[in-house]
Amino acid sequence: MGRIAVASIVILWLIPVSILVNRIVPKPYMDEIFHVPQAQQYCRGNFRSWDPMITTPPGLYFLSLAYVASLFPGLLCMQPVSSFPDSCSTSILRLTNGVLSVLCSILVYEIITHLRPSLDDKKATFRAVVLSLYPLHWFFTFLYYTDVASLTAVLAMYLLILKKKFLLSSLLGALSVLIRQTNIIWMLFVACAGVIEFAESHQRNSAEVVDFSRSREKDDLSANRKGASMISNLRKRRAGSGARDKNKFPSQITIPMTHSSGLFDEIQNIIIISWNHFWELLVSFSPFFMVFVAFVAFVRWNGSIVLGAKDAHAVSPHFAQLLYFAAVSAVFMLPVHFSLDQVAVLFQQFRKNKLLNFFQWLMALTISFLSVQFFSIAHPYLLADNRHYPFYLWRKVINFHWSTKYLMVPLYVYSWLSIVSNLAKDQKKLWVLVYFVACAASLVPAPLIEFRYYTIPFFFLILHTNITDHKSWLVMGVLYLAINCFTMYVFLFRPFSWKHEAGTQRFIW
Repeated sequence: MGRIAVASIVILWLIPVSILVNRIVPKPYMDEIFHVPQAQQYCRGNFRSWDPMITTPPGLYFLSLAYVASLFPGLLCMQPVSSFPDSCSTSILRLTNGVLSVLCSILVYEIITHLRPSLDDKKATFRAVVLSLYPLHWFFTFLYYTDVASLTAVLAMYLLILKKKFLLSSLLGALSVLIRQTNIIWMLFVACAGVIEFAESHQRNSAEVVDFSRSREKDDLSANRKGASMISNLRKRRAGSGARDKNKFPSQITIPMTHSSGLFDEIQNIIIISWNHFWELLVSFSPFFMVFVAFVAFVRWNGSIVLGAKDAHAVSPHFAQLLYFAAVSAVFMLPVHFSLDQVAVLFQQFRKNKLLNFFQWLMALTISFLSVQFFSIAHPYLLADNRHYPFYLWRKVINFHWSTKYLMVPLYVYSWLSIVSNLAKDQKKLWVLVYFVACAASLVPAPLIEFRYYTIPFFFLILHTNITDHKSWLVMGVLYLAINCFTMYVFLFRPFSWKHEAGTQRFIW
């Protein structure tokens, strides 16, 4: 029932907004001027044609071909088109992402219910709807970009590995890389998360076997004691009754006390369990390794991770990008990270070990200051294109004054510490470390500040943060809805002219 409810709610806003966007902006805009003609070339069967300005692989175009092929018989019967290439109009291609957004919302619901099996169905539905409104995901649902398809493929891959369907998960991983090559990082992250869950499940099974054997031993011991005391029990019924009560306790299963293990203990346990189940692990995760090897071979053959416009998308040590992600993600989870309760939690954690936490804060601040000073990149695209919101964030906030970028460092550090603190409540320390490394590997090499790059790591973050307060989800839903209404209104009804390029220009994420 939850899946149908989530899909229905998403369709309720998808149809009217899509109609509005296609009526007001019927022609390809921004990056669509590359993606739409390329997809139309594929619709004509011209698979050798390739626009050198496109940086991503052709996965989205293949998905569009399959989608348009499913629509073509109906369109041909209704006679709005006379041939298959005519079916690949801008509006039809954009609707590819619309269909994928519905599928993505269902995947989000499935992951929520898998991670929180005790969660009420209504609450899971509400959370899935809120996440479907996430502004960076919601906005590009109505344009022909790769973001929605990329997120959908990655979440599908993750859901399958949660269900231990490793081969299908690796195939979805290959598809996600075919849509956007940086998804190789998230495929490796998903594989690592699968290994952690694999080791944890075997550890739980071993613990259950040990507890069961101990309980059987106690039951046998209790039975022997009862047999030895049966004669005395017959003579002294009252004393025997007390003896029977006393013998009940050894037969009960004692629950061992749990304690949080350290990072090195978790790594050691995973190494030991992986070694003991080496062949099972190899068979399960070898498909991911094969995809990775194929990707490395492609990069070596291509000479770069991107396909086109290689000079403008060269890999750069943009460590400040990781700081921007933390701040943006914390803002989009405003009631979670910027509440008095969260500040109190971080303060209590600091008080537990003042000396250690002091050095951690000092190290984090030092690294952040160095990142801002030496590894903060102002890409030419960022400085020249005032149609994007990051342009105004850079000019009006980060670069407003020479000191502003340094004054924001405590915000970045607080955001990361709050993110790690919330994740560590439910996830293993190793999982949190792997997540941080994946964020760094996917964001640091990107020289251009693009909030779209934050979508996948944000979804992994919020899906694994245990937000139990219903009011927090409600506040985030209202926040997302307000941002979406504002950005779509500005995009549709506040066009402007640009001296650098003829035609109508519009503000976009």
